[in-house]
Amino acid sequence: MPKPLPVRIGVDTGGTFTDCVVFDGSAVRVLKVFSTPADPARGIAQGVRTLLERPGWRRSPEVRGPSPGIEIVHGTTVGTNTLLERKGARVALVTTAGFEDLLALGRQNRPRLYDLEVRREAPLVPRALRFGVRERTAADASILEAPSKAELRRLVARLRKARPESVAVCCLFCYANPANERAVAQALRSLRLPLSVSHEILPEFREYERLSTVVVNAYLAPRLGAYLARLAEAFDERSQRAPSSPRPLEDASDLTRRERAPGSEPSTRIYVMMSGGGITTAERAAREPVRTILSGPAGGVVATARLAERLGLARAISFDMGGTSTDVSLIDGAPRTTRETAIGGVPVAVPVLDVHSVGAGGGSLARVDAGGALRVGPESAGAVPGPVCYGRGGHLPTVTDAHLILGRLDPENFLGGAFRLDAGAARDAFTRFLSEQARRIPRRLLPRAPLDLARGMVAVANATMERALRVVSVERGHDPRDFALVSYGGAGGLHAADLARALALAQVIVPPNPGAFSALGVLLSDVVKDISHSVLLPVPGRADANFMADIRRRLTVLERAARSELRGEGFEGNPGVERRLDLRYVGQSYELTVPFEPGFREAFQHEHERAYGHAQAGRPLEIVSLRLRLTVKTPKPRRARPARRARRRKPHPGALICRKRVSFEAGLIDTAVYDRASLAPGCEFQGPAVVVEYSSTTVVPPDYRCRVDGEGDLLLTRWR
Repeated sequence: MPKPLPVRIGVDTGGTFTDCVVFDGSAVRVLKVFSTPADPARGIAQGVRTLLERPGWRRSPEVRGPSPGIEIVHGTTVGTNTLLERKGARVALVTTAGFEDLLALGRQNRPRLYDLEVRREAPLVPRALRFGVRERTAADASILEAPSKAELRRLVARLRKARPESVAVCCLFCYANPANERAVAQALRSLRLPLSVSHEILPEFREYERLSTVVVNAYLAPRLGAYLARLAEAFDERSQRAPSSPRPLEDASDLTRRERAPGSEPSTRIYVMMSGGGITTAERAAREPVRTILSGPAGGVVATARLAERLGLARAISFDMGGTSTDVSLIDGAPRTTRETAIGGVPVAVPVLDVHSVGAGGGSLARVDAGGALRVGPESAGAVPGPVCYGRGGHLPTVTDAHLILGRLDPENFLGGAFRLDAGAARDAFTRFLSEQARRIPRRLLPRAPLDLARGMVAVANATMERALRVVSVERGHDPRDFALVSYGGAGGLHAADLARALALAQVIVPPNPGAFSALGVLLSDVVKDISHSVLLPVPGRADANFMADIRRRLTVLERAARSELRGEGFEGNPGVERRLDLRYVGQSYELTVPFEPGFREAFQHEHERAYGHAQAGRPLEIVSLRLRLTVKTPKPRRARPARRARRRKPHPGALICRKRVSFEAGLIDTAVYDRASLAPGCEFQGPAVVVEYSSTTVVPPDYRCRVDGEGDLLLTRWR
């Protein structure tokens, strides 16, 4: 009898809804519940339990025997929100004496070149909590001065007096020789506090970026650790309810102790989506939370890449519009990863998927500035109170309310009819908003009626999202006409066609269950471990067997350590391995990453030509860092056989829910409203139309036509 597989559930927590996805045989079952911002774990537990208790759910037929438990694969915004809102831990920083102010000095780059009064964000660690230790390692890895035992005792005493919640350690040149940093970290373990050590998290050169990254890790560790502990307890069958205020984690192993009773395996295992496009254990996420700062958007990008591969698309742009923000990313063959990102003005150097975010979502609030200009976002109604039409206490107009007034949302078919929208409350809120603004702004500067205000709000939100799409395409030298827009998120289908028209994108693709597409991507993601190490080695001018053998030996050492870590985390089998080099011309400040293979020199020249428009074949090269990515494949459901390509036909009459007047650019137009579940593969229709489903709504404007492909994707293209 084959070993029974666990039930795997993908969960994506957004600003308004928490999305849960489980595979039911070869089909996907989806549930959306309102997020609980005060305690996200509560919303997740509610969603997962409701999903599994629904009548008719069955385990995949290839799974036999008793269930060994549940695996929750989670994309979270806890780290992102903690950093943006500056609500992290009280962090103490220990670094080489004389470099305590490096965190405040940063680089010489100006965030706004011509702003003479620019103000930087305050460092995450105040000056009073930065401590120097007398030690020094040289760039050649030799130890010039080791920290004395007496100084380490004094350091521990000073830290106890300062009462931090978390400690970051970053010594100069520790990537070359971590001996001094290890000695400092060993002395600080007696404090029993979360400890972030730079050579364990990012053993790379560029001291400021390494320092900033390890500080962010320490800043997030207690918050994300406590959250994951709460989440584990919420699914603990031995406990009826999670404690209201769990004690903070001392380290990642503490999460393991809470999750697993002695001598038993946990009934629920939790995995967390990382910013780089793979998943990891909750224990590692608690230990290295800096790798989860873009956990939320990463799932959607992974799902988009898989969809593009399935459809044979080399180029696509992911467009994820949720309740609070919109995230876009460009895929040219594969998702782009970067190590040069900043969240809330704080640099982070771990690998992250290249995602650009703007504050425009279904919950974005309307306001009028002092000059009478209509603004939408970035402030959001979130999950509490949410848009006015949700009837949960909201009173300010949101983008969702605007679509309801325009007729693009059907109040009777929201969330599959399980939740009715209050159109009357939305109209009253728009009327009240206009009356209040008229008291301080001349009436001639305001929209004349709620319908005009709603149109204006959608236009402003579209302009914000169009700029985001231009950032990842036009501003980086790509022609949008070569790309398809993959639209998902609860609100994506309401705006996708308008944005595609504005940028002349080739087509719009709306996958099945678009409102839970990110959760699906999280569920389909593999376990990934990224390893890096700076070496700063000159490259011989010609092929050298000894040099290649030395690089292979160094990479093998890194790989052996990474495999050991994966086994320690419970992942068996033979992972796939990608070996890469960070290369640059000697004297350059920045590097390019190419695969490690015999022709890596030529690959670098080609990549340099592509990226910068020139290459210098005779110029000496330098290997800056070695990189490894180990990938462990996760169980995937058996996909249903695609439907045979059907001849094009009109939708079945049963798919038509109703006809109603919907507002478009040309005015109010009689529009068909279709039930997506009743649209068979091969059917095609011309706009205007609205397609409703459980997790989202898609608008097909009058100048677009829509076709359903063999796997249920909606393909929107312009016909005039």
